[in-house]
Amino acid sequence: MQTKDSNPPDGGYGWVVVVSAFMVMGLTAAVLKTFGLFFVEIQQHFDELASTTSWITSITIAIFHLGAPVASSLCVRYTHRAVVITGGLLAFSGMALGFLGLNMVWMYATTGFLQGLGISFSWTPAISIVSHYFSKKRALANAIASAGECAFAFTFGPFFQWLISQYGWKGALLIIGGIQLNICVCGVLMRPLASGCLLESSHSETEAPPGNAASRTDKEDKSPITQKTFNWMLVRRPEFVLYAIFGILAAMSFFVPPLFLVPLSYSLGIDESWTASLLSILAMVDFAGRLLCGWYANLHVTKTVHLLTMTITLISTSLMLLPLANNYLSLAIFTGFYGFFFGTTVAVHITVLADVVGMPDFDSALGLFMLIRSTGGFVGPPLAGLIVDMAGDYRAGFYMAGATLVLSAGFLVTLDQLQQRKERGSQTKTKPEKSALPYPSLHLLKLQ
Repeated sequence: MQTKDSNPPDGGYGWVVVVSAFMVMGLTAAVLKTFGLFFVEIQQHFDELASTTSWITSITIAIFHLGAPVASSLCVRYTHRAVVITGGLLAFSGMALGFLGLNMVWMYATTGFLQGLGISFSWTPAISIVSHYFSKKRALANAIASAGECAFAFTFGPFFQWLISQYGWKGALLIIGGIQLNICVCGVLMRPLASGCLLESSHSETEAPPGNAASRTDKEDKSPITQKTFNWMLVRRPEFVLYAIFGILAAMSFFVPPLFLVPLSYSLGIDESWTASLLSILAMVDFAGRLLCGWYANLHVTKTVHLLTMTITLISTSLMLLPLANNYLSLAIFTGFYGFFFGTTVAVHITVLADVVGMPDFDSALGLFMLIRSTGGFVGPPLAGLIVDMAGDYRAGFYMAGATLVLSAGFLVTLDQLQQRKERGSQTKTKPEKSALPYPSLHLLKLQ
């Protein structure tokens, strides 16, 4: 049953939705983020190369992105609640079947494909419904929801390490799958909004002229219809294409550091218990970065695309410096810098997407963005694994990730220039219309 509200609440029950999304982020993205703890265990069990084992994470990431348009379409057709519940069941199935550990292909199909689909069907509608519930406080709400990833990763690092030591990597997968069933509970709490609420923020941001009431009424009448269809035509909009290319390059690098951080620490001779604490440090500073950046973005002091460009530049710099670490202390410091700037990036990149396309097309844009970005997530980890195998050093993977992020920042700069050019063009078209109003009356005076 849908609510009767005509405006986005920007609070109230919306905060319940934010907390539910916070939990979903933790039970999906945080599990993916700390899966590096299983990397060495699975690699040794099947006696495979790093590039071969990394395909598990690669498939998970790819399906996570490829399933996003399907999840978005189902959200438009049914409800965000139903899709999140389905995602929780799929995530559990992936981990529970991965417990069997028959062979590497089996791991690709279970902890790779099924887990990725479960994450996609849970993460996509959870982050989408938060954006619909909030307008003025959207950046802050998205930052709080996404912070669930780090809050859970902070405890999942040592917890997963303990599970592996007590029950083996197979038993740990089964237990984690059971924990992921709580996604279904979170989905139940995601009460759908009325169709009018999904559009209010876009109407408030782009108001029609006072004398154009008829056209404004037409838009309001047609908007609920557009919400029932998936807008594939977004791929024709230059702004969306530029942002999607940024997403591809960013995805190629974002999933590499968590995957190779644990193996890198092992290669430096760091004890397993201290290695697990690196993931906790990563999660803690990531959490702080998201909340701080979300709070700052909510002040509307800096344009969100400018803020994102700055954070991408800083995270690429930290990735280039991280391989210089040669002991636990230096590795922990550089990991902290990387984690903080990664958190600031994640806090605003969904908000930037909403700013680029507008809320009426946001569900479609989110699905398409995740679909297009999947190519980067699919290629990134295996490419980094291949580079690591060729170089014989896990540091090479971090250099690759940093260089890719530098390139992605260039597309953000191009996007910003395109938006500014369009803004100047619209202002230029408006001024002649206003200045032309007095001239007809002057012309009549001359005739008289």
